[in-house]
Amino acid sequence: MKSITFLSVFFICIISFAQDQKTSTTYFLVRHAEKDLSDPKNRNPKLTEEGVLRAHNWAKILKDTKIDMVFSTDYFRTKETAKPIADSKNLVVKLYDPRNLYSEDFQQQTKGKTVVIVGHSNTTPTFANRIIGNDKYASIDEKIYGKLFIISIKDDKIADIVLNID
Repeated sequence: MKSITFLSVFFICIISFAQDQKTSTTYFLVRHAEKDLSDPKNRNPKLTEEGVLRAHNWAKILKDTKIDMVFSTDYFRTKETAKPIADSKNLVVKLYDPRNLYSEDFQQQTKGKTVVIVGHSNTTPTFANRIIGNDKYASIDEKIYGKLFIISIKDDKIADIVLNID
């Protein structure tokens, strides 16, 4: 996997700086890493070796970022993607319901925090859209696993960007 571009590092540094302010909330949203597709009937596959490497790479990418919470859907592939990030921050992966994205309870629970959310090719962009209040992002192609959505909320201002990290 290629290293992060200068722009990616720069933006993450800016987000990390903004985290110091109590009123700032930052969300890092990723799709689960590569899943095992060998059994098309398996609706809950685990990660492939490549997926495990990507999951650990997400933890490396976020190494210098203060993370308060890590969320995942209740599937092997999402929990396996979230675990290295949570482990690196001494956190427990919390589960969320992908049918109930960005609820008032979730907003209150995460306000003023920096949060990683691991989802799926359809739920990750939908979650990002709910946070920003705009249908800006479409579902992720099934072959793409390296998109990182970063959303920062300070007061009523929302900044969002998507980085492609391979």
